[in-house]
Amino acid sequence: MSIAIPPVKGMNDLLPAEAPLWQHLEGTVRELLHAYGYDEMRVPVVEHTDLFKRAIGEHTDVVEKEMYSFEDKGGERLTLRPEATAGLVRAVISNGMLRGARHKLWCIGPMFRHEKPQKGRFRQFHQVDVEAVGFAGPDIDAELIALTAAFWRRLGIARVTLQINSLGTADARRAYRAVLADWFRARYDALDEDSRRRLEGNPLRILDSKNPAMQDMIAAAPSLPEHLDAGSRAHFDELQSMLRALGVPFVINPRLVRGLDYYSRTVFEWTTDALGAQDAVCSGGRYDGLIAQLGGEPTPAIGFAMGVERVVELMAQAGSAPAARGADVYIVAQGDAAVRAALPLADALRGAMPGRRVEVNLGGGNFKAQFRRADRSAAPLAVVLGEDELARGVAQLKPLREGAGAPSEISLATAPAAVAQWFDGQA
Repeated sequence: MSIAIPPVKGMNDLLPAEAPLWQHLEGTVRELLHAYGYDEMRVPVVEHTDLFKRAIGEHTDVVEKEMYSFEDKGGERLTLRPEATAGLVRAVISNGMLRGARHKLWCIGPMFRHEKPQKGRFRQFHQVDVEAVGFAGPDIDAELIALTAAFWRRLGIARVTLQINSLGTADARRAYRAVLADWFRARYDALDEDSRRRLEGNPLRILDSKNPAMQDMIAAAPSLPEHLDAGSRAHFDELQSMLRALGVPFVINPRLVRGLDYYSRTVFEWTTDALGAQDAVCSGGRYDGLIAQLGGEPTPAIGFAMGVERVVELMAQAGSAPAARGADVYIVAQGDAAVRAALPLADALRGAMPGRRVEVNLGGGNFKAQFRRADRSAAPLAVVLGEDELARGVAQLKPLREGAGAPSEISLATAPAAVAQWFDGQA
């Protein structure tokens, strides 16, 4: 007997019982993004490793520790995407979509990071990624954040809090980075190992430390808002005014810097107290310099990523997703001729009732066994086809749920219309 092969650690199967939550989330995403004027775009899950090094930053944890990178048979260094923004920006440049144009884009799919698996954090995980390219003002920042707030309302999720901050322009951030690095160097002996490593590469990342022993020191460090340039301060003030006008509550978190190097000016994060240590469920910000950094024309842009697994968990906790749907019709067939007639009858029913789930008893069994299967399918209606019914050109309609009416007989020739009419009568 061969040994069963286990799943890869941190890469989970999505089982049929869990799929309705995902489908509800994905359907809500599609409807809402369409309402806000965003178009879907699909990009590869594999990109050149240099794309992520240039976009995310070589001194980030993602690039240094977490990426799944490999050399293919042609000798190219490739990486399974750890996030979607870099690939989407690459696609916009590669496909000549800039030239002064503006785009509102989104994609959904798997990402890959070699992290320690825990609740809400997996090595293969899924994100909804939304990007607005070519927009410079704080109005698009406000609309994008309002869009995320609309997600929570549509999905019935209440336990989330919006945090915002501004990182300023690249020049202002460089100046602040130098001040911050000097401040932490003066306290080098008190830094943990991770912070010492980040100090020379990207000292802003020290502000992201989750080490409890570091929190007092981080709280006392120079504050980024104190070093903002005038233009970024005006941009951030106007964003706050717009969010108030939209009725979107927020908290200013001066320590929110985000983990990727390409962010500038507005950054934001939705957090929750319902998922333990993995409290961020949606994060994003403005990346005005990234497109030029990757070889495109200088173009402002902003976007966010929403973690699907974490949002699904919040939906499950809130009980906000619709119950899984079973079958609508179950065809019970007894006898060889009736079994042969059941499959074309099922196709005719599906054609007459788009969106209805029609299941046929397969694999034989007497009437008692077939009706047990019909009951387990959760169908409210069985269509019964036996040798006698087939000989007379009829079928029996048998309601399976209390209060759904009495059994009746219908003509096979008009069965699709009769079954559709039965459901119309139940509405």
